[in-house]
Amino acid sequence: MKRPTQVDVARIAGVSRATVSYVLNDPTDQRIPISPETRRRVLDAIAQLGYEIDARAQALRSGETRTIGVLLPMYENPFFWQILLGIASEAEACGYSLLLSHSVLTPEQQTQSIRELAEQRVDGLILLMGFKEFSEPVTNQLRHSNHPIVEITATPSEFDYVHQGYGEGTQALMAHLIEMGHKRIGFVFGVTAESQGTDRLNAYRDALETAGLSYDEKLVLQCGERMDDGYHAALDLLSRPERPTALIAINDLLAMASLRAAADLELRVPDDVSIAGFDDIPFTRCSVPRLTTVSGLPEQNGRDAVRLLLKRLADPDRPREVITSGWQLQIRESTGRAP
Repeated sequence: MKRPTQVDVARIAGVSRATVSYVLNDPTDQRIPISPETRRRVLDAIAQLGYEIDARAQALRSGETRTIGVLLPMYENPFFWQILLGIASEAEACGYSLLLSHSVLTPEQQTQSIRELAEQRVDGLILLMGFKEFSEPVTNQLRHSNHPIVEITATPSEFDYVHQGYGEGTQALMAHLIEMGHKRIGFVFGVTAESQGTDRLNAYRDALETAGLSYDEKLVLQCGERMDDGYHAALDLLSRPERPTALIAINDLLAMASLRAAADLELRVPDDVSIAGFDDIPFTRCSVPRLTTVSGLPEQNGRDAVRLLLKRLADPDRPREVITSGWQLQIRESTGRAP
């Protein structure tokens, strides 16, 4: 059967097509003076015919899609899905849907994903970046794009962004460990590129200096970003004759891999070694022992990113805005006094 049109609705309701359009596009504000009786006839005709708005045609006419493009790094880390949950809940509450794209773990593939997403019919973009080294063509494409752009990032951006850094949280975590008597604190530094995670690495060094402890580069083991990488890095650090009495990992997944490495070495956590991470992913509350971690409030970051984007849509010429993410130190069972 032919899909009902506004003309069909107008014929059944006994009104003009323009009146049908006014009722559909001005349902609550009633800026167009239409009598309640006329509005009721139009709505009854819509129900009788099963008429549905053609969202694509409406978007072409208005220039709005009510859709936000979101780029996610393709990590196994559920922290990013927590951010996406915040984006999705805020977008839905504001009447927007999402178009998701992902980038895998190379700068070249991320660049391609950004290009493809920027070419889609969306009202704006939210970018969660795995790498910040854009090629000049991609940078220019984003600068001259008609799309407002918001980043969620640990490094400065020329666009509106939610600054998701762990510097202060790392200082608090280190202060907790040092207060527990730990002087040899290892760092499982699992990153794809050295530019990642520098907020935590720099704060780790600063905390040692503040406490009068020397920085030992041998206690910082850089590895890949996957759990197997973190497991083998922790196994290396904890197998040494002078092993660290505490380990921090760059995220909770690698911290949980470190728990496994300690168990395989028959080390008790936290009696023999304390272990902590970052992100406060849901699994940390179910691990044995429960993991001490620094929460980055990911769902709030996602909601803030949507709000920034909608502000930019409403006022394209407003000054750039930066929202600084909060953090919370969650002290649980995996950290204790130094042996």
